[in-house]
Amino acid sequence: MSFDLVFFGGTGDLTWRKLMPALFQAWRHGKLPAGGRILAVARDERNHNSYREWLKERLAAAEPAKRPTDDEFAQFAAMVHYLRMDLSQPTDYAALRDWLACRCADTVVMYLATSPHLFPVICEQLGKVGLNHPGVRVVLEKPLGHDLASAQAINRAVSAVFTERQALRIDHYLGKPSVQNLMALRFGNVLFEPLWRRESIANIQITLAESLGVGTRGDFYDRTGALRDMVQNHALQLLTMVAMEPPSSAHADAIRDEKLKVLRSLKPFDESSVTRDVIRGQYRAGAIEGQAVPGYLDEAKVPADSCTETFVALRCEIQNWRWAGVPFYLRTGKRLAHRHAEIVVNFRPTPHSIFPGAQSPNKLVIKLQPDDGLELHLLAAKGSVHTLGSGQEVLSPVSLDLDFDKAFPTERVGAYERMLLDALAGRLNLFVRSDEQEQAWRWVEPILHSWSKDSSGLRTYAAGSWGPAAASALIGRDGYAWAEEY
Repeated sequence: MSFDLVFFGGTGDLTWRKLMPALFQAWRHGKLPAGGRILAVARDERNHNSYREWLKERLAAAEPAKRPTDDEFAQFAAMVHYLRMDLSQPTDYAALRDWLACRCADTVVMYLATSPHLFPVICEQLGKVGLNHPGVRVVLEKPLGHDLASAQAINRAVSAVFTERQALRIDHYLGKPSVQNLMALRFGNVLFEPLWRRESIANIQITLAESLGVGTRGDFYDRTGALRDMVQNHALQLLTMVAMEPPSSAHADAIRDEKLKVLRSLKPFDESSVTRDVIRGQYRAGAIEGQAVPGYLDEAKVPADSCTETFVALRCEIQNWRWAGVPFYLRTGKRLAHRHAEIVVNFRPTPHSIFPGAQSPNKLVIKLQPDDGLELHLLAAKGSVHTLGSGQEVLSPVSLDLDFDKAFPTERVGAYERMLLDALAGRLNLFVRSDEQEQAWRWVEPILHSWSKDSSGLRTYAAGSWGPAAASALIGRDGYAWAEEY
C-alpha cells in the first residue's frame, strides 16, 4: 500500500515530540507500509534537507532506546519531505495537490496538528482543490472546540467536505496498550464480566495525574484548563470503555454505539450538583521530587489573576440498569505527587465474613502509565501459626501483578504509533465519532457554565500533593478514599 502522510503543523511541538518519533518507531519495527512518503507542512522557510537536519537534532534528544542511529535516520529521512504553506492562501493548497498528484498514492492521510480554529479553513480549502476524494482521510487532533457550539461548528465544517468515515478524531489514550487490554479483559475473557455490575462493584476511580506543570504552554493552557484538556476527552473516553455494554462485534460503529449510550446515560449536572460533586483547584508553589517548583500564577504566559483550574475531581453516576447507584470518580491534575494514570475498580466487601479482623475488599487496578499492566488485589491466608482467640488466621492482602511489558517483551507499540498505523489502514475503532464528541461536550457544559458565573470555588493545592483536600472530602462523603489514601 502506497501512502502519503501530511502533517499540517510540521514544525510544531506535537509533530516533533510525538508524531515523528512514533512514525520512526513504526518504521524501525517494520510496521510502516512500504512505499510511503511523509510530508511536513509549515510556514517556515525550509527545504527537504534543512527540515531533515532540524528533525534529526530533535530525534537525537529522544530516550536512548528510541534514538535513531545515523544509518537508521538516513533511511527513515528518505521518506520525509517538506513543503512551505501559508494555510490562509488557497494557492498553497493547489501546490499541495500538485505535490501529491505526482504519484497518486493509494491512501492520503492529512493530520491536522494545528490549533483547532484552523480546522474549518484547512478542510474547506482541501475540498476546494479536490483533496477530499475517497482515498483521503483527515485526522483531527484534540482539543476539538472550546465548548459544544464550537465543536459542532468544527464538525459541520468537516462534514461539509469529508464523510464521517474519512474524519478521524484522535484521542491518543485509546491507543495505549493497557486500554486495549481493558477491552480484552472484559470481552475476551469470561472471568470478570459476570462481576462487572452494581451487585459486585462498589465504586470506580479514574485518575490521570501529571507531575509536570504547564511549562511553555501557559497561554494555551490558561484558555483551556483541566476540564477541557483532560476530562471532556481522555477521562470520559476511559469511562465509556469501562462502563459500556458488550458490543455485538469488534466493528468500529458497534463499539462506538455502546460508548455513546454510556455518555447519554450519565446523570446531567445542574448548578447545585456542580457545587456538591465537582472540585476544581489550582496549584501553588511546592516541591516535586525534592525540587522547588513555582505556582501556576508564576508560570510563563499565565495572567496573574487567572482562575483557570489545573485540577478537577468529580463524582458522577450512570443511570442504567448495570451501574445504578455505583459512583464513578474522575480526577486529573497538574503538579500532583506522581505521574500516573490508572483505573481502580473497587469491589464490594464479602456479604458475610467468616474470618476475624478487618478485611479490605478486592480491587482491580488497570495501570495506564508510566507502568502498563493489571493488579488484582485479593486476600489470602499465610498459613501462619499466629492466630486470634477464634483459632482462625487473619487474612492478609496479596496481589496478582501482570506487567504487560514483561509478558509481551516484543511487538509492543506506543499510543501514537498505533493510532498513526490505524489511520493509514483506515481502522476506525480507536477514533471518536462526532456524536460521541458532542455528547461529551454536552455533559461538561453545565460545569463550565456554573464556573463562569462563580469563581469563588477555585481551591489551591501545593505542588507535589494530591490536590485540594476537598477532593478527599468528595469521595470520603460516600465512605470511600482515593487509592493512594488507603
